[in-house]
Amino acid sequence: MIRLIKEYLKLEKVEGPLIMVSDVTDVAYGEFVKITVEQDDVRFGKVIKIDGNDVVVQVFEGTTGISTQNIAVQFMGKPLELALSLDMLGRTFNGVGKPIDGGINIASRHKANINGRPINPVARKYPRNFIQTGVSAIDALMTLIRGQKLPIFSGNGMAHNELAVQIVNQANIDDGEFVIIFGAMGVRHDDADYFRKSFETSGVLDHVVMFLNLADDPIVERISTPRTALTAAEYFAFDQHMHVLVIITDMTSYAEALREMSSIRGEIPSRKGYPGYLYSDLSTIYERAGMLENTEGSITLIPILTMPNDDITHPIPDLTGFITEGQIVLSRELNQKQIYPPIAVLPSLSRLMKDGIGEGYTREDHVDLANQLFAAYSHVQDIRSLAQIIGEDDLSDIDRSYLAFGRAFENKFVAQGHHENRSIAETLDIGWEILRILPISELDRLAPEMIDKYYKAGE
Repeated sequence: MIRLIKEYLKLEKVEGPLIMVSDVTDVAYGEFVKITVEQDDVRFGKVIKIDGNDVVVQVFEGTTGISTQNIAVQFMGKPLELALSLDMLGRTFNGVGKPIDGGINIASRHKANINGRPINPVARKYPRNFIQTGVSAIDALMTLIRGQKLPIFSGNGMAHNELAVQIVNQANIDDGEFVIIFGAMGVRHDDADYFRKSFETSGVLDHVVMFLNLADDPIVERISTPRTALTAAEYFAFDQHMHVLVIITDMTSYAEALREMSSIRGEIPSRKGYPGYLYSDLSTIYERAGMLENTEGSITLIPILTMPNDDITHPIPDLTGFITEGQIVLSRELNQKQIYPPIAVLPSLSRLMKDGIGEGYTREDHVDLANQLFAAYSHVQDIRSLAQIIGEDDLSDIDRSYLAFGRAFENKFVAQGHHENRSIAETLDIGWEILRILPISELDRLAPEMIDKYYKAGE
C-alpha cells in the first residue's frame, strides 16, 4: 500500500538545526523529510522525535533562512537511503552520500537504509585472517585481524591522520578483492585535501570510497557520516563479497555532535554532558563490522578518536574500549621525541591477535617473539624509573642492556618512515635483531627451539 505524502506549510518552532511541526499523523521515527524553503532551496532532514502529533526534524543543511511561515515540509514515508553501486569506487561524498567531487549522482536501483543494524551475534563468523598494515608495531604486537574492530586512541596534534593514510595505502590481505571506505567527521579543509591528495599520489584512490564531513558542515550530517560509510561497506562486503577496511575519523567529533544535538533536544545529560545513550549509540556503529557465516566478504573497522586532554578514561575512549576488540594508543611522549608512528605499546592490545597469527597466518615465531618483546619493553619502564633515582652509571650491566634495548625498540622497531611498508617477515626479523641486545638468560618467554632457530642464528 502506497502512503499518501502530505505537505505541511507551517512550523511550530525553529531552534538551531531543528524544526518542530505540529498536527502530524502517520510518521515514523527516522523518516526522511523533504523541506522546501523556496522553489530553488530544497533541503532534507530526518525525524528524530515524535511526541503525540508533534514531530521534531533535524535539517541536514541547517535552518538558516527558514521561518515558521516560508516552508513546505513533506514526510517521504521512508528512511534516509544511500544509492549503492560499484561506481562508488574512487568517488568522494558528503556525510549523507551526495557527491562532492564534481561527478554525477550514483544511478542505482539498489538503495539501503543508512541506519542499518548491528550484525546478529548468531550469524557472526569468528575473525581469523591477518591483515598486514606494513606498520611494525601494529603487525607484530597488536595485530589487525580481518573482521575486527580495532580503534586508534590519539590526542590533538598527534599523527593519527598520517597513520590512517599510511594504513589505507599499505593495507594488504592475502586473497579476495579489497576496498577501503574512508569516513571523516568534522575535519578541516586542509585535512580533507591532505587525505584526497595522499590517496591520489599513492595510486590507491581507485579502490577507496570517501565520505567527508567538513568542520563547517552541519553537525546533523556529522551524525549520519559513520552510518553512511558503513552502509557502503556492507554493500561491498556482503553483496559484492569483497573484503572491506573501514577507517572513520574522528569519533570524538561524532560524540560531540551527538552531545550538542542531545542538549538542543533538552535531554538529561550523563557523564561530562554526553547523553546517557552514548554507549548504545556507539555500539550501533561499531557492531556493524565483522564477518557473516556463509558469506565471503568482511568488514574490518578502525575508528580513530582524539582523547580530550589525552585522558583514556574519558567517556568516548572508555566506552569505545568496552565495545571494540582492543585499542592502539598513541603516545604524547613518543610524539614529542619525533618517533613516528608514536604507538604506545604497553597500553595497546588486540584481543583477537592470538587467533590470527603464528604458523599458517604469519610465521611460527610470531607468538613467542611478541610475548618476549612486550615483556622486555615492560621491564624497560622499571629500569628507566630506577635510573632516574640512582643514575644510569650505577645500574648493573643487565639493566643497562635493557636501556639499550628500549632505545632500539623505540627507534628501530616502533619508528619507521611515513612511506615505509614493512612485510611481516621484515618486522619479525627486526624484532629478533633488537632482542639480541639482551643476554640469552633474559629471554624467558621464548621456547628453546625458537632461540636456536632465530636468536642464535643471527648472532
